[in-house]
Formats: sequence, structure tokens, C-alpha cells
Amino acid sequence: MHDMPFVNPALGVEAIGFRRHDGDWLGVMITPWFLNLFLIYGGGALWGDIPAGERRYLNLPCGTLQFLADDDPDLGPYQYSPLIAPVNSLPDMATARQVAADALAAIFVPPADAVAAGGTIEKLPPAAVDRDQVAETVSRRVFLRKLAGRR
Repeated sequence: MHDMPFVNPALGVEAIGFRRHDGDWLGVMITPWFLNLFLIYGGGALWGDIPAGERRYLNLPCGTLQFLADDDPDLGPYQYSPLIAPVNSLPDMATARQVAADALAAIFVPPADAVAAGGTIEKLPPAAVDRDQVAETVSRRVFLRKLAGRR
């Protein structure tokens, strides 16, 4: 895949900040083609078995996020929520690590706490939400653009 236009050659593969939340594992995976929030089974309350390719919605402290199921022969079943793809706007691994750390910190902050800390809460207008999108309290696109230093 190294010659594909969406691959960022400045990035490698790295797991960032995995920690237990409600008994399961949440963390961010950086690759040269995406930055995703991963959910790994740990015997806890977050995990829900769904077939690869199916979607589910999880209530996390930041709000509701959509996760997609997948299965890897080495890793086993996992679920992920896309954060940034493609990652062409990330100049290097140091920036990708910082964006991943900032995203994890924001995921574990309830929206009311984000406002108290000087953040803003943006709601998606009802007309902009279709069946395949999650009606999130925080606009993930705006949040991640700010993390990546873009407006």
C-alpha cells in the first residue's frame, strides 16, 4: 500500500494510550492511512459481539460514537471508530501521537466539562443527520479538525 495516494509515508504504525474503560480496552491506532479509536474485548461492559462490517453505537463520556466491527486473524475481533482518514495533514509521528493523545483525553471528558474548560459544543442540525450517522452531542468533524490544527 506504500504507493497509494492516501498513505502518509511520514507515519508508522503505533498503538497509543490503550487503557481499560468499563472493563474493555480503548486506545488509538496510528497507521500511515488512518488514525482510529479502537475497542478491544477485555471482558467488560462496553463490548458487544457483532459481525464484521456491522455498526454499533457506544455511549462514552464525550457522547455517542459509532464503531465498526472487524476481525483480524492475529488480533481477533475488534471495533473501531474512525478519527482521521486520510492522515495526509499530519506532518510526522510526533504530531500524530499528540493528536491521538488529545483525542483520547477529549473522549473521556463529558461534554459539560468540555464547555466548562472553555470548549464549545456543536450540535448537528437534524436535517444533516441520516440513518447511518450517529446524532452526536459534539461534532466529531469540528473536534478532529481542531485537533489537527485545521479550522
